[in-house]
Amino acid sequence: MKLLIADDHDLVRDTIAAFLRAEGVATVRTGATLADALRALSTETIDLVLLDYQMPGMNGLEGLGQAIAAAQGHPVALLSGSTSLDLAEAALRAGAVGFVPKTMAAAAMVSAIRLMASGGTFAPLALLQSETTGASATANLTRREADVLRGICEGKSNKEIARDLDLQEVTVKLHVKTLSRKLGAKNRTHAAMIARDSKLL
Repeated sequence: MKLLIADDHDLVRDTIAAFLRAEGVATVRTGATLADALRALSTETIDLVLLDYQMPGMNGLEGLGQAIAAAQGHPVALLSGSTSLDLAEAALRAGAVGFVPKTMAAAAMVSAIRLMASGGTFAPLALLQSETTGASATANLTRREADVLRGICEGKSNKEIARDLDLQEVTVKLHVKTLSRKLGAKNRTHAAMIARDSKLL
């Protein structure tokens, strides 16, 4: 995996990079500005880009959009010094695959990075489970994921949901996996609890 971390705080950037290298991430590139990140993206293929929201050149989420375009389909996530619900929602709506607070424990950050690099979406569990974020969490689900979640809440098995939605059972299992990730749920039962407590459906 090749990772790019762009952050103007040397200590933050270098600490994250060093920890990732120690955890076996093959290649970690670094930069201090959006321009650094865009230059790197123009010369090599990066599996996952982590951008500091407040570094030079970002201009809010405008820089995120530039990086997403330059990444040519590879995932881009936002790093932030604060856990802001509004910013997390805006970043995900703008196409980021994740919102990563710098206050996260190192091991948790590595897990989040591996999840995003493998095609998953990450946002802090506390944000997604808050009752005030129910609508936001639902907005991040695809129509099919919402349909599957509704079936789970009704107590149906994957086989029954597959029959009702005219899908293969393996496809339903995939939807369960992705919607659980988006909701921060440990399993299908936990996903149903989150949905009901947050009035998602």
